[in-house]
Amino acid sequence: MKTIYTKEHRKLVARLREARLAAGLTQVQVAKALKRPQSFVAHVESGQRRVDAVELQIFARLYKKSLDFFRL
Repeated sequence: MKTIYTKEHRKLVARLREARLAAGLTQVQVAKALKRPQSFVAHVESGQRRVDAVELQIFARLYKKSLDFFRL
């Protein structure tokens, strides 16, 4: 089974969205900061795309959250 279909992945996706909203950022703002299209952020937040460890660290820094915040 692919990880994007797991309960843990859904929790991570929810935490990413929660962190973005708490930081007061839109998907467009995050995408610009990452130099990626807005669809990249949308796909991550909708669970259509996996996030690797390096990407998670970048999201955490951008959202001013520790990696522990995203711990499942």
